[in-house]
Amino acid sequence: MNGQSDHLDLKRSRVCVTGSGGFLGSFVVEALRARGASNLILPRRKDFDLTKEESIERLFEQSRPEVLFHLAAVVGGIGANEKNPGSFFYQNAIMGIQLIEYARRYGVQKVIVVGTICAYPKFAPVPFNEDALWDGYPEETNAPYGIAKKALLVQCQAYRQQYGMNSIYVLPVNLYGPRDNFDLESSHVIPALIRKMVEAKRVGASEVACWGDGSPTREFLYVRDCADALVLAAERFNGAEPVNLGSGEEIAIRDLVEMVAEMVGYRGNIVWDTSRPNGQPRRKLDITRAERSFGFTAKTTLRDGLQKTIAWYLDAMPEAVPA
Repeated sequence: MNGQSDHLDLKRSRVCVTGSGGFLGSFVVEALRARGASNLILPRRKDFDLTKEESIERLFEQSRPEVLFHLAAVVGGIGANEKNPGSFFYQNAIMGIQLIEYARRYGVQKVIVVGTICAYPKFAPVPFNEDALWDGYPEETNAPYGIAKKALLVQCQAYRQQYGMNSIYVLPVNLYGPRDNFDLESSHVIPALIRKMVEAKRVGASEVACWGDGSPTREFLYVRDCADALVLAAERFNGAEPVNLGSGEEIAIRDLVEMVAEMVGYRGNIVWDTSRPNGQPRRKLDITRAERSFGFTAKTTLRDGLQKTIAWYLDAMPEAVPA
């Protein structure tokens, strides 16, 4: 399985998905099943604490996976990263390092590791090209998380070099969509904005406060598109180099806020709290490698994805809708 033309048949494989109960993981499981993969191993944290070596060994001994998707992660927005830099670094690093090592020991045929856009240098040239990953230090508020995940790229490449392990590494841009985390203490920007705007509309609030000054730009990828990309990569890509996953759309946070407010129907004032951090100034990916390497292009525009996400939130959280 060393050549680019060697395609993995997921239907015939025992496939383990860590983080399968999470946001991205639930969509990856759906995408795998849609491809005909039926022999799925879906460990849950209550049964397997992946920060503990004995749990990982027990998982591999019991299930003997042939393909491993490592999606499990401890994640959050700027606020959560600021509060928990140590635990975010430790848990993400230790999970990935031990999982990849046990995949080697148990002869897993292919490992798909999901990295993070937070691994890029704070001032990486835009659009971010994979070759720029090592050209500087990540943005400070999420550097511990980004560096922990970037260490797994080094491990994948080192294990490929020394042991011939077929491990691939992909870097999704900011994800959003149905089933996202809408907890304001730990959520990312899109679910936080949707919840804030819906609640402000419901109670008739005159204003909504947003962090920073609205100037940073971001690129977002609809979660179902990302899940499809991961399955495509598993089937078709066997290279050592990291691969960006994105949509190609860049939007200023200020414009995103106005778009969500308009779509939700909130007509109050937006107030910018400039005492709060902006985060990385710009994020937009060079996505040519994913298209060239395994034929991935995103199908969902930001507006369409936001409509689907807002509709899901209003349906899933009926208390958010005025009676």
